[in-house]
Amino acid sequence: MKAFLILEDGTVFTGTSIGSTREIISEIVFNTSMTGYLEVLTDPSYAGQAVTMTYPLIGNYGVCYKDMESLKAWPDGYIVRELSRMPSNFRNEDPIQKFLADNDIPGISGIDTRALTKILREKGTMNGMITTNENYNLEEVLPKIKAYSVKGVVDKVTCKEKKVLKGDGLKVALLDFGAKNNIANSLNKRGCEVTVYPARTTAEEILSTNPDGIMLSNGPGDPKEREFEIAEIKKLYDSNVPIFAICLGHQLMALATGADTHKLKYGHRGANHPVKDLKTGKVYISSQNHGYVVDETTLNPEIAKPAFENVNDKTNEGLEYIGKNIFTVQFHPEACAGPQDTAYLFDRFIEMMKKED
Repeated sequence: MKAFLILEDGTVFTGTSIGSTREIISEIVFNTSMTGYLEVLTDPSYAGQAVTMTYPLIGNYGVCYKDMESLKAWPDGYIVRELSRMPSNFRNEDPIQKFLADNDIPGISGIDTRALTKILREKGTMNGMITTNENYNLEEVLPKIKAYSVKGVVDKVTCKEKKVLKGDGLKVALLDFGAKNNIANSLNKRGCEVTVYPARTTAEEILSTNPDGIMLSNGPGDPKEREFEIAEIKKLYDSNVPIFAICLGHQLMALATGADTHKLKYGHRGANHPVKDLKTGKVYISSQNHGYVVDETTLNPEIAKPAFENVNDKTNEGLEYIGKNIFTVQFHPEACAGPQDTAYLFDRFIEMMKKED
């Protein structure tokens, strides 16, 4: 069955329908990972977006459900150059086509994803429609496409109630703004007991349990939209409990302490982004998924200082907070899929909590 990707600038790509055949309008983004497509599909940070994979062949090792980063797929749509029809791997349980259909994710294959990516890089991230309707009318659909915006997605992806991963070590409170499973797992395998809280949990509820540390997770959408969470995170900042934040959590902490954020032209998404530790000069390859960034020019130097920067475009990738046991990063040290270069940051968080004891 034919499928069409219609961008808000009027560009149309024609390909083959994959997964669900329902029509969607979404923000079109691209991911440069060569592997890890299942982890991408189950990363809650992609809620409200349709993902283009720049690597030309997707699905060749099939689907292993143990690799899922959450209980379901979150992107609105999926866009690939070629979808493997014969997955081959000893861990393979299902082809990706079945996974997309089971999760009601519409997609399109057989289009020039390199050309699409160049458009998004040159013109910036834009909205688009995936449809199987061959009788679409551009004049009718373009205003609808342009009107779309990503709203309220943290509420959509966060856990509905508190849950606990038992451990016999330090106690960590994890605020779930759309957390990937491996954040809690990375702490749990280091012995921590991790209590996962919904995004709209108050600081008072968290602090009343006397946690050894607090983790702020990744998540989707514009950080400035999360006014409730920003206000509660300011209370957590004032508490002096050690805090480690990733991605959206990093942005929310910056906003809570008076800094600003802005949207990138086309974002950083993939498992191959270089970041530089400004203290040591060492460069790490990192996994990333974000469309917004902290504006370093708005930092109060008495509150926070840059700790990491993106080697490609020099944007901020992490902060250290002055006089506080708080550090935050824009990239994903839990990776999955991706390099494990920066997993040591979880160990740093553990040591920080131990010192507070």
